[in-house]
Amino acid sequence: MPDTKRTASGVLGGIAGLVGLSAVAGVLIAATVTPAVALSGAAASSAITMFDQLPSVLNIDKLMLPTTLYAKNPATGKYIVMTQFYDQNRSPVQFDQIAPVMYDSILSSEDPRYYQHGGVDLIGTTRAILTNLKGGGETQGGSSISQQYVKNILVQRCEATAKTDDARYKCWTDATTAVGTEGVQRKLQEMRYAIALEQRYSKNEILLGYLNIANFGGTTYGIDAASRYYFGVAAKDLNLAQAATLAGIVQNPNTYRIDQPGGSISDSKGNTYNKAPDGSIKDVPKGQLAALDTMLAQGKIDKDQYLKAADGYSATKGRELYVLSRLLNDGKITQAQYEQAVLAPISPKITSPKTGCAAATGVEYFCQYVRYIIERDPAFGATPEARTEMLRRGGLNVYTTIDLNLQSIAQSRMNEVTPTSVPGARFGSTSVSIEASTGRVLSIAQNTKFSETVTGDDNYSAVVFAGDKKFGQSQGFNAGSTFKLFTLVDWLEKGHSLNEVLNGRNRVIRTFPDSCYNGGTYVNVDNWKPGNFGGGGGFFGTPMRFTAQSLNSGFIAMASQLDLCDIGKVASKMGVTRGDGDPIQMQGPNQVIGSDNVSPIAMAGAYGTIANNGIYCQPRAIDKVTDSDGKEITLPARTCTQVVDPKVAATAAYALKGVMASGGTGSQGNPYDGTPLIGKTGTHQALQTWLIEANTRVATANWVGNVEGSLDLFHTYANGMVLSQMRYSLAKAIQGYVDWTYPAGDFPAPDSNLIRQVLTDLPNVVGMSVTDATNTLNAAGFDVILGAPVDSSEADGIVAAQSPGAGKVAGGTPVTISPSNGQGIAIPEVSGMPIQDAISTLRGAGFGNVKPGTCKQDDSADKPVATGTSPSAGTVVNRNSGIAVDYASKVCAGGKGKGNNG
Repeated sequence: MPDTKRTASGVLGGIAGLVGLSAVAGVLIAATVTPAVALSGAAASSAITMFDQLPSVLNIDKLMLPTTLYAKNPATGKYIVMTQFYDQNRSPVQFDQIAPVMYDSILSSEDPRYYQHGGVDLIGTTRAILTNLKGGGETQGGSSISQQYVKNILVQRCEATAKTDDARYKCWTDATTAVGTEGVQRKLQEMRYAIALEQRYSKNEILLGYLNIANFGGTTYGIDAASRYYFGVAAKDLNLAQAATLAGIVQNPNTYRIDQPGGSISDSKGNTYNKAPDGSIKDVPKGQLAALDTMLAQGKIDKDQYLKAADGYSATKGRELYVLSRLLNDGKITQAQYEQAVLAPISPKITSPKTGCAAATGVEYFCQYVRYIIERDPAFGATPEARTEMLRRGGLNVYTTIDLNLQSIAQSRMNEVTPTSVPGARFGSTSVSIEASTGRVLSIAQNTKFSETVTGDDNYSAVVFAGDKKFGQSQGFNAGSTFKLFTLVDWLEKGHSLNEVLNGRNRVIRTFPDSCYNGGTYVNVDNWKPGNFGGGGGFFGTPMRFTAQSLNSGFIAMASQLDLCDIGKVASKMGVTRGDGDPIQMQGPNQVIGSDNVSPIAMAGAYGTIANNGIYCQPRAIDKVTDSDGKEITLPARTCTQVVDPKVAATAAYALKGVMASGGTGSQGNPYDGTPLIGKTGTHQALQTWLIEANTRVATANWVGNVEGSLDLFHTYANGMVLSQMRYSLAKAIQGYVDWTYPAGDFPAPDSNLIRQVLTDLPNVVGMSVTDATNTLNAAGFDVILGAPVDSSEADGIVAAQSPGAGKVAGGTPVTISPSNGQGIAIPEVSGMPIQDAISTLRGAGFGNVKPGTCKQDDSADKPVATGTSPSAGTVVNRNSGIAVDYASKVCAGGKGKGNNG
């Protein structure tokens, strides 16, 4: 077998007795000077050859570091820690950020000749090699700090690729518990790497690297994280007893860790160390507390002091005493310091670091939303595994967009108003606020308690209701009438006016244009009609009024004059998809009034687009990310784009202001603080309720409804309030705070062309039946008022009059039609007839009440002659009406030249 293929096991397995051991010792001696020193004997030559051919270059990988989420403290403007995510809790420090007593403790106990050797401690390593060659037990110590650093580097490299806890445990055991020739091979490789490290790095750099990488029990790594976790102090502030304890822990971390409740500890074999019922120390290995035993025997302490010092963590205390004795022997502490530390009981002050979103009190769901971004956005890695590794090991510093004051107000109000659960269904509520001009997510409040472990309890959830499936594990919720925004925008984009009058009655409309689906036309074969909130029949009106009153049938009338496909495209360009991430597909008019599931955060962004003059800013929850070296890395792509014409946005805002004004459906959520607001309410079959509102700077979506189930929100109460009203209570308080902290001005004026009055041709329906006249006017877009019957020559029931008359009028103007009573007769013309002939003619026409009227003297009139009638000729009057015939005569009764009414 060529030398390059030989292993330590193969070489050392052939070494026998003293010759073999001498060869190994020779290698060790050579290792402290140079591996190339020639030794005598074939075994020695083989060992040296093998040693030389072991890999010598060990690259120091980046430490596994926590990812830290930050929020800006509104009082100071500085960032504070929200929480961390990690596999290894570690906070690396510089050399001068560790207390000198810690260096003394670790060197005296682990490697007292550290600054004298060249990477390998001959005495300690030889002792370990000889013991390991005998086999039958765990690998013995004796490694230098440099070798231990190498071991930790290799363990971390192994753990970085381990997929399970068992695999990670194997990384440690393979590095520390190999026996026999395998242990020798590992030890020699450690030596080879340690020597190479010392040729590349200074002693201080290696010592610091070791203290930053070493495990101190569980997921606690590095001296600073250990200091903070076990004692609540930074590494630079450790005292003697604390430093000695930590130096003792590192020798066998999970045996000597001091974070177990009740004052007991288990070693790797399951042995526990407790105080026995009689007060003595129980199950402590012989000699473990020798220092205390000596002081007790010398009368320096009494039994109570002995028990106090030993109680709680006796195994760890024994290890601490060893470290203290080494410090004393090395002259690094005085006898007085030694005795004081010996007597001090181990008193941990466990300060658990924030980890995971459950620890981010009050901002749990915002934290979870950010976590989903890191775990699912390709900006943080090409695969799910790479992104998870980046989150838990990449040492990212993530600076979030959260406004902690607004978050506090929103969550507090959420806690006051909404219960965490309601019997009968999975109840939920959320409120999310977005800065319109940037897309920065400012707050996410939710009604449930956050937990990723509790199951079967509706009070708890890890789902972010504000988000969607990708960023929140939510499917979204039926949008209800908040979705009408997109029909309104499309209406205006097509040049229609807010003041165009439409037939908004609840009726069946047979067809709808749909250029994307259904062959270009959606045919309403099921005779579907929308229904209105409260069962109202609808009315003829304008989109302005339809919006303020949230009239379903009015918006369906608008949609019938548009293209359903285009309405869906408006939703898409304003950032709204279905909750599962698929695009909105408008395949029927029911979607106009919000049957699709959408996310609150997307809807807040859409209304923010209107508030931002038609510029849509993709929601973002992260302002900046830096790596562990402080270098800024590229954020997930987020853009602000003009997607709606500013004139259209301004006019849409003009309509949406009516929702929040007195009498509008959203008025109960208006804080009435003088800030102009836009908004929209929404309900879906009594299952989901919304109120979205915005000033010119911030848009907030408030949702209360069923996560699962069919709870009737309008007939169920909790916290003294019907569930359907909770949206208003949430919105009013949150909007009031938004208006105060994000003061805003008025919205731009609407475009004059988009609020113009639209004139429509009014047809002439006189002479039609009442039914035909009504249908004709309705089809032309006019509401009809049936007036009282009038005298007319038309047949009974035929329209005899309409008001206003035919011509150009404002679209939808109410038209009064008056049917004939069949009793009307047109007065014939009788002027110029002798008075008696005139009276006869009128009586012959059907009038029964005819008599002479006013007489006018006329000397030329040989006989009395009719000059006209009252009413005048041509007037249609009832046949029983009185008709007076005026006439001229030479002599009028009652005196010459005077009129006569008789």
